[in-house]
Amino acid sequence: MKNLLLALFCVSGTLSFAQTKTISGYVSDSKTGEALIGVNLWSPELKLGTATNVYGFYSFTLPEGKHVLRLTYLGYANQDFEVNLSQNISSNFEMIASENMLNEVDVVASEGSRIQEQVQMSKIEVPIKQLKSLPAIFGEVDIMKTLQLLPGVQSGGEGTSGLYVRGGSPDQNLILLDGVPLYNVNHLFGFFSVFNADAISNVSLTKGGFPARYGGRLSSVLEINMKEGNLREFHGDATASIIASKLTLEGPLIKDKASFMVSGRRTYLDLLAKPFLANINSQDPDFSTSPTYYFYDMNAKVNYKIGKNDRLYLSHFQGKDDFGVKSEESSIQNTNKIDFGLDWQNSITAARWNHQWSPKLFSNAIATRSLYNFNTRIINESSYQPNFPDTTGQQSENFAALYRSGIEDYGGRLDFDYAHSPLHYVRFGAGYTNHTFSPGATNLEFVSSGFNLDTLIGGADVYSNELFAYAEDEWTVNDKFKINGGLHFTTLFVEGTTYASLQPRFGMNYSLPGNIAFKASYADMMQFVNLLTNEGIGLPTDLWVPSTANIKPQKSRQYAAGLAKNLKQFELSIEGYYKEMDNLVSFKEGANFLFSLDDESWEDKVTQGSGESYGLEFFAQKKAGKTNGWIGYTLSWNFRQFDEINGGEKFFYTYDRRHDFSAVLSHDFTENVAFSGAWVYGTGRAITLPEFSFITALPNGLGWFQGQQAFVDRPSDKNAYRMSAYHRLDLSLSFHKKLSNYDRWWIFSTYNTYNHLNPFFLDASTDDQGNPVLREYGLFPIIPSIAYRIKF
Repeated sequence: MKNLLLALFCVSGTLSFAQTKTISGYVSDSKTGEALIGVNLWSPELKLGTATNVYGFYSFTLPEGKHVLRLTYLGYANQDFEVNLSQNISSNFEMIASENMLNEVDVVASEGSRIQEQVQMSKIEVPIKQLKSLPAIFGEVDIMKTLQLLPGVQSGGEGTSGLYVRGGSPDQNLILLDGVPLYNVNHLFGFFSVFNADAISNVSLTKGGFPARYGGRLSSVLEINMKEGNLREFHGDATASIIASKLTLEGPLIKDKASFMVSGRRTYLDLLAKPFLANINSQDPDFSTSPTYYFYDMNAKVNYKIGKNDRLYLSHFQGKDDFGVKSEESSIQNTNKIDFGLDWQNSITAARWNHQWSPKLFSNAIATRSLYNFNTRIINESSYQPNFPDTTGQQSENFAALYRSGIEDYGGRLDFDYAHSPLHYVRFGAGYTNHTFSPGATNLEFVSSGFNLDTLIGGADVYSNELFAYAEDEWTVNDKFKINGGLHFTTLFVEGTTYASLQPRFGMNYSLPGNIAFKASYADMMQFVNLLTNEGIGLPTDLWVPSTANIKPQKSRQYAAGLAKNLKQFELSIEGYYKEMDNLVSFKEGANFLFSLDDESWEDKVTQGSGESYGLEFFAQKKAGKTNGWIGYTLSWNFRQFDEINGGEKFFYTYDRRHDFSAVLSHDFTENVAFSGAWVYGTGRAITLPEFSFITALPNGLGWFQGQQAFVDRPSDKNAYRMSAYHRLDLSLSFHKKLSNYDRWWIFSTYNTYNHLNPFFLDASTDDQGNPVLREYGLFPIIPSIAYRIKF
């Protein structure tokens, strides 16, 4: 049987091409020399094609003889090349960026690149140019907030950067920056993401139908690639907004052989606030306060062409947020100082080696490090003059509580692309990751009048080792039917326990009359990391914890089916999905871990349960041209069930949103004046409210006197009510001018243009007559902003 399957595989790849040769190489930008990802190479005569991988490499096997190859890529002029395949040849192509993106003819999808011809479903790519043109809060372009405008993707609330994809939670998103997992993507408590759009070349989001090469998360894969750097000329790009500034520099180290890119961004909230704080503190000499906040991030990348078949890449990202409040109050006898602060940071590093082993075989080896940590401090120093007759001199008390948590990974993986023939594209590989989890520890120090306390409370580090291997094949069965099938095997070793999983993956595309594609997929996924979070504001105090001997890995099964079609310049798709999730992790009701002083570990404070999500998504996108944008709509249901929450009954997930709609538009009035806008609407967030109150007697010992009575609120079923619907309009207008040595832009934008105060949280209280009252509180009114950008 095994030999029969192997024979069928080989025959299917060679039946039509008895004598074949292979052309392979790289496709790059003609001006910068940077590799282009996803360029389509198409043979009009044979109606067959291939595409470049994430390093710009392609391999195309065709019958011997002369052929015309058509190269197409969004934002670039279509190009035809004639090749004579009398033998295997290596050929690198350069594509010319379209000078006039207002020409609608240039942006019609070509054969081979149309959505109805691709096997992959549930995947969306947003061009960087389109992304950077959209309105932004405080003038800061934000990749994560743009992704929240896509169907099947929801935000966690006003201003936040988290992604809730098809009923999942933020920890179920595999976020890869140059192939390295990133654990925290938030600046400013979630109001901005860590991704600097000026340093990014490519963004793609996969929500389902995951190929076998992906693993480790349940809900989505977000791939973000940094720019490689211009191989031919030095360039810079600088932007100043009302909250931050950023600078990007790139250029050749060795022309056409090695290049670099470095980009940095920092907020200046702390600098702007200094004169205001000095004025406030001058009004009361006995009291002073000094709140501070800043964030920064830095991207850097170097790439080097060792030779014809080898390339090296080094990537690094570093980002940090630091928030604190210091205050001092003094009198003749007493002095009291308080220092509260928290900081969190990300750091990732990757070293990659590409090698072309043959015209058909390409490999990428990568070694990675990813670090995320979070620290909180509360320090109180006081000195006072005792009022006791037998004491003399100043006495002092010092108290400090320091909390830390984090995760650190070291990993490596080896991936192979094997272009067996135009009918078979095979991928296989394996990888390893060593995890070190620090799931929260509190260090307490107290010194007073000869009494000293110094103790550490909390979880010890947890170590785990994760291995995976995969194989997949994209098979063009005939001119109407394509499939992608594969297996992903993964195993985890932790605390003497082993978890293993073999996960089948399948996707198909069947061509219907009218150039409409019917697509279907199935993906079985497993996840070994968990994010413990209280439902509410997404603060970085959330804890990353591993699967352990007591906490089972999360699992999911997702089914999806839909239709897709290119209609001239538009991509249209409609998809339905159903997802089951097991072993989801949540805090027990009332549990918390920050500065916890009991002896319970985090495992004692969590419970595991199941989830269910299903829905329908519609998406219409126009990626380029004078007018571009998209319309997205999602109808969905999202449930959770935990034995120790809500009496074991199934309930709506906090971020269940029945209706979610977005409309995004960008329009170039001229080559120098551009407009963009985005309108979003979403069903209100699910919440729990008290339904009635009653009077009851407190047990003896809990009241001031025996028989004392108290009012007790009886809550509703969990998440049985809804906050008001969310809707918002953002607008932006930019003015460009080309000067002798540089280009400059003035960018004006408004966030929440019609000043609708969307609910951020809800307070249940009573009025003066004792009647229950619900009040919703918003966060952001209309926010106008201005930014200035230069490019040289």
